Amino acid sequence: MTAYKVAILMGSPNDKEKMAGASEMLSRFGVEVDERVLSAHRNPADVAAFASGARADGFAALICGAGMAAHLAGVVAAHTTLPVIGVPLSGGALNGTDALYATVQMPKGIPVATVAIDGSANAGILVVEMLAITDKGLGQKLDDFRAGGAR
Repeated sequence: MTAYKVAILMGSPNDKEKMAGASEMLSRFGVEVDERVLSAHRNPADVAAFASGARADGFAALICGAGMAAHLAGVVAAHTTLPVIGVPLSGGALNGTDALYATVQMPKGIPVATVAIDGSANAGILVVEMLAITDKGLGQKLDDFRAGGAR
């Protein structure tokens, strides 16, 4: 099995609890996790620099969690060709619906895979599924996970 590294990016330190499911799932499958707080609005240059260099830095995919305007995943996707999975986070007046719309409505050519509001665990599993396309060991772990009730 190849060693993989996935970044979990959050717009705010307050998002850590909602993004914990992604980290837990990736770790469960032996995927290295690198968690960072990067805001598309507060430090856009840092977001662009990280995303632009992510492939060269050995990342396999990027998971982005943000609420309300939720621009993080789209900004990251604009600066990399790695898979980007957006996790719209609940909060604010619309309880995550605004974040869902912002995350899923990307322009043609800049895709962001999107999971359910607060669905960070599924984001982690989705990354593992993508990595398992060419990694039989991860594929077997996924089969075992599903056979065990996928929890």
